[in-house]
Amino acid sequence: MTARHRSDKSFKGGQLDKLDFAMNGLRLDSLDIFAAIVRCGGFRAAAIERGVSSSALSQSVGALEATLGIRLLNRTTRSVAPTEAGARLLERLAPALKDIRAAIADLDQLRQKPSGTLRINAPGPAVDHILCPLAFDFMRVYPEVRVDLVSDAAIIDIVAQGFDAGVRFGRQIEQDMIALPLGPPLRYAIVAAPSYLASRGEPSTPQDLIDHDCIRRRFPGGTTVSWEFEKDGETLEIKPGGRLTLSSAHQELQAALAGQGIAHVFDSYAKPHCDRGRLVELLRDWSPDLPSWFLYYPNRRHPSAAMAAFLDHVRLFDFRAEPG
Repeated sequence: MTARHRSDKSFKGGQLDKLDFAMNGLRLDSLDIFAAIVRCGGFRAAAIERGVSSSALSQSVGALEATLGIRLLNRTTRSVAPTEAGARLLERLAPALKDIRAAIADLDQLRQKPSGTLRINAPGPAVDHILCPLAFDFMRVYPEVRVDLVSDAAIIDIVAQGFDAGVRFGRQIEQDMIALPLGPPLRYAIVAAPSYLASRGEPSTPQDLIDHDCIRRRFPGGTTVSWEFEKDGETLEIKPGGRLTLSSAHQELQAALAGQGIAHVFDSYAKPHCDRGRLVELLRDWSPDLPSWFLYYPNRRHPSAAMAAFLDHVRLFDFRAEPG
């Protein structure tokens, strides 16, 4: 490497070092103050506009010039005008500052007026019977809010996955989340089609299920759902056996309606079909009430206007009302 090349490299490296120092020391508010002084024609007018002292603005511009290593303003007792460097900087700054102000104005709108998108993660039954009626009513009141409901029974990190909130049972919620009861208590129903019962008979106790074709449900993690029962202080947990294993409540319901076996689904799924005689509920006196679903969300100091409005809507919503 020649002496000239070493000199050029050293010079360019020095320029990069200065640029890196300048970028690290720059403050956005200093650039905005510089632009305001030029726009207003002086420190005093800019200070009145911003509600601060002229000396504070002078110190800010002085620090900016020191960071950049170049004078930006020519100051006299009567006037203030940009230097050539200041004029060139301002010419490039003006569009960027305009874009930044527009971006902040957009944030203000999101904070003050419910708009944007709410993303909520919840198991299928909660989406079907709780969140859908709730979201439909909420969107009618707040037409500028979009709602994205994702059916998912897996336990996930809603923050890492980009969700505003999730729905789970209370015992599945992390302690650093805020939880809000969502809807009435739940109840599982054990149901089967009349055609199945005509051929296989009707169980009279939970233990009788061992001799039946039960429609099993597998969670996303691979485990199968146990069926829990309670009566007169006695509790039982049955690991159902059967030839058919499915992954959603809708599939279980369709299998039961087709006479494929006995299903274990939320009462809200089974009731319309029981009312029409297409399904028969079994072991009802063994079916305990369960806690409600919970809506949970991160403990944030400044939720969006859309999220704040949604939480208020949840608190006032009548979950027992018939959708219509």
